[in-house]
Amino acid sequence: MFTGIVETIGEIVSLTNEEGNVHLTIKADFADELQVDQSISHNGVCLTVVDVGRKTYTVTAISETLKKSNLGTLEVGDSVNLERGMKLGDRLDGHIVQGHVDQTGVCEQVTKKDGSWEYLFHFDPNLGNITVEKGSITVNGVSLTVVQSQKGIFSVAIIPYTYEHTNFHSIEKGTLVNLEFDVIGKYVRRLTEGYF
Repeated sequence: MFTGIVETIGEIVSLTNEEGNVHLTIKADFADELQVDQSISHNGVCLTVVDVGRKTYTVTAISETLKKSNLGTLEVGDSVNLERGMKLGDRLDGHIVQGHVDQTGVCEQVTKKDGSWEYLFHFDPNLGNITVEKGSITVNGVSLTVVQSQKGIFSVAIIPYTYEHTNFHSIEKGTLVNLEFDVIGKYVRRLTEGYF
């Protein structure tokens, strides 16, 4: 369980393919505090630590994860948003994030505003996911509030702190991002499907 408040940006230092899986070795500030079996969110994808080195750690993404997320497009040197699992009793500053990416989306437009940026994304609405204005969405593991919402399209506003301390500064038109839709919204939609 995560909050969508990115803790740090990591750097991919090694990618190893093995039987459809990819082992990602990541350089991160908190690597020396990790243990094998811990869960970490990588661009919103919950992955388990399988090895810890000096200043680095390794996780494994299976083929299902690679199909549903942007992790399969990462290259050595790319940055990833990182968040360690939530501690019980901590404040929930973002929203409830499971680390289970629902699908990917594509950035359509980045607009510089007075002191902020607005990002417009589109996604395949045929997969049954929805957004609502003022609702929650997770983009590359970042908890955000939806500004505008239409079928298959939504926008979010990014403040300077988020722009500088996540990989949003590298998102541009055409960038593939991971999307996790609000868990409460997903349950409400599933429960009401038969009524509409």
